[in-house]
Amino acid sequence: MNTNTNRVLACIDGSSLTEAVCDYAAWIAQRVDAPVKLLHMIDHHHETAAISDLSGNIGLGSQEHLLEELTAVEQQRSKLRLQQGKLLLQAAKERVIQAGIANPDTNQRHGSLVESLIELEDSIRVLVIGIRGKVHENQPDKIGAKLESIIRSLHKPILVVNDAFKAPQRIMIAYDGSNAADKAIDMVAASPLYKGLTCHLVYVSKDATATEQWLQPVADKLTSAGGIDVISKILLGKPEQVLCEYQDKHAIDMVVMGAFSHTRIHDLLLGSFTTKMLLNAKKPLLLLR
Repeated sequence: MNTNTNRVLACIDGSSLTEAVCDYAAWIAQRVDAPVKLLHMIDHHHETAAISDLSGNIGLGSQEHLLEELTAVEQQRSKLRLQQGKLLLQAAKERVIQAGIANPDTNQRHGSLVESLIELEDSIRVLVIGIRGKVHENQPDKIGAKLESIIRSLHKPILVVNDAFKAPQRIMIAYDGSNAADKAIDMVAASPLYKGLTCHLVYVSKDATATEQWLQPVADKLTSAGGIDVISKILLGKPEQVLCEYQDKHAIDMVVMGAFSHTRIHDLLLGSFTTKMLLNAKKPLLLLR
């Protein structure tokens, strides 16, 4: 394996999607010949906030003594979180090794996940992360609290995992004709990740005038790259609705699309298409920046 390339970085936290995150990271790494790094974060922000909140309710006479006890309890909790994280990383390492990855790296860090990923960005080839962590794992109508910030902050491909691992055979590219979409097409054509897969190139039109012929130059670019079987399709309707329906109908294993626009005001006014797809899609989304 080429250890000089950037790594496939898998973020794990012990949620129900952790195993799938490991499996998809191993699958990507094998196809693009890149090493794997497993990351576990310990965020102490909530611990400090909890002590501060409780200390404000302690009576004057016993405040100092009880605050010391609270601090000692939180220190013990921190040690337990540290040990739990090490065990998670060890289990994840064993899983990706069993999947065929030699010498995966592990990293346990303290602090903000978003800030750590920004710091590590130059060493990331693809980020693999669950759609929601332990806090929201039983809330299917929500995405992870930090996921949107991560997607907006990084400029590397991000695979958002939302289901158990299944080696992709059919992918769908949600194409909208923009410069960003054309850049994504170039990335797909150049990457070994998609070789041997069936690619459904799908455009959602506002009217019935567009035809599959309009997509032909884009399809030809993918086909000429070699190793990609391309099926073009133009759909009518609300993008997030018809794309998810098409995904179900054609047993699509992974959706490839551009991420949030850079115009935050636009997203506030119209609602983010990326967020809607994250919430509605039943299979992983590979977001290209």
